[in-house]
Amino acid sequence: MARILITDPIAEEGVALLKQAGHEVVVQPEWKGNLLKEHIGAYEVLIVRSATRVTADILRAGKHLRIVGRAGVGLDNIDVDTARKLGIQVVNTPGATTIAVAELTVAMILACLRHLCAAHASMQQGRWDKKALKGAELYGKTVGIIGCGRIGQAVAQRLQAFGCRILGYDPVVQEAPGIRLVPLETLLRESQIVTLHVPLTEETRHLLRRDTLSLLPRGAIVVNTARGGVIKEEDLLEFLETGHIACAALDVYEAEPLPPDHPLRRSPKVLLTPHIGAQTREGQVRAAVDLARKIVDLLKS
Repeated sequence: MARILITDPIAEEGVALLKQAGHEVVVQPEWKGNLLKEHIGAYEVLIVRSATRVTADILRAGKHLRIVGRAGVGLDNIDVDTARKLGIQVVNTPGATTIAVAELTVAMILACLRHLCAAHASMQQGRWDKKALKGAELYGKTVGIIGCGRIGQAVAQRLQAFGCRILGYDPVVQEAPGIRLVPLETLLRESQIVTLHVPLTEETRHLLRRDTLSLLPRGAIVVNTARGGVIKEEDLLEFLETGHIACAALDVYEAEPLPPDHPLRRSPKVLLTPHIGAQTREGQVRAAVDLARKIVDLLKS
């Protein structure tokens, strides 16, 4: 039997699976930072989502720690290098929320094209802005997908049903069904819509900034459901203000939660959501169960 600590909420189905396997499960969502560091020494397994930062200090304090599990895709809140040096296994669930993020991405593209947020707001305010809200069809548009892994390919699959021409850029992926892989510059120059599906690394940080944003055709749409740091937000705002970019839909930000006074909140050309890409009931159950199964198997070895 292992002692398992969960510091971010996960679906009960995953917790139940861990208990059924005979392990002791402690759920303490308020244990963060120094408080987590103080208690982690009593546990063999730590399970987190995105709210808990698993720093080097916390990992070193986990004298009995064998596994750190992330119920989700990214690992940027976990010091993976330190974990590896300490012999602690780090596991996640990269495929569990693919559908959820892909569906949100397509929804955001459609919302931008059809001005859905502005239309809803105008109706709530008692107006009837039919002529002012003329939008555009997704059919026939060229969509550039930056990052052609699981989520990028899932987005492409859904966009094919809309009759889109789909370009892709990925420095690692060599082949992706339904996507014509091209250099990044080509993708930016030819895409009316660009959607990002890359992890945040030193290579992808501020991938979209003034010089790369300038390559987009005037009136382009930018969607980001990946990680906030891949877009330089101040440059994006500049291009929105000039009209070079018609609309941006963002689910992720350089600082999260997004500060209440952030300029992005005041832009009428931005659709904002609070990092809800993976927030579907089905996706969260899948993530919790997948992670629990991985941990149970690792603890047997």
